Parts: sequence; structure tokens; C-alpha cells
Amino acid sequence: MAEQIKIRAQIQGEITDLRILLQHPMETGQRKDDKGQTLPVYFIQTFSVNHNGKPMIDGQLNTSISKNPLFTFKARGIKVGDKLTINWQDNLGDKRQDEIIIA
Repeated sequence: MAEQIKIRAQIQGEITDLRILLQHPMETGQRKDDKGQTLPVYFIQTFSVNHNGKPMIDGQLNTSISKNPLFTFKARGIKVGDKLTINWQDNLGDKRQDEIIIA
């Protein structure tokens, strides 16, 4: 199973700054290993953020995203005690979901 998603949320008045780090090697299929063999394509395909169970962000990624992608967002309406759930799935079917309660 993939490493835990790192989620940080900082409320500043009505705006919340979100920082989400997805830990994944993100291979493009163009690099070669030490023996000259092409490394297979391996990347996060879908990514979503839910706020208290309701979709907030729903996106698709591709091979052009770097290893361990970091996403930052600004959002309104997030309060202390709310729950954020982050999900991703890669092209091989591996999945990860983590959540935090806003403190």
C-alpha cells in the first residue's frame, strides 16, 4: 500500500489554505533503469478531495506530473471540526484514501 497522504489545512478567516502531498513515484514510461530497460508507465490517474462527504475537487492527472506531487488550494466554508477526505487511484489500480478533521 502507498504511503500516507500528507494533508495540511490552515484556516485564515474565511479562506482555508490546503496543502496535499501525494506520495507516488509517477513514472512517465520514458526513463530507463541501470540496465537500459524502460521503466513502465506508473502514475496517479484520478484525485479527489471531499469536504464533509461532498465533492470539492475531482481531477485527472497524467504522466507529466512529477514524483510525489504537491497540490495547494484555497477554499471557503471549511470550519474547525470539518472532515476532508483525499483519494487517489493510479493506472495499475492501486488506491489510497486518507482523511483529517480540521483542527
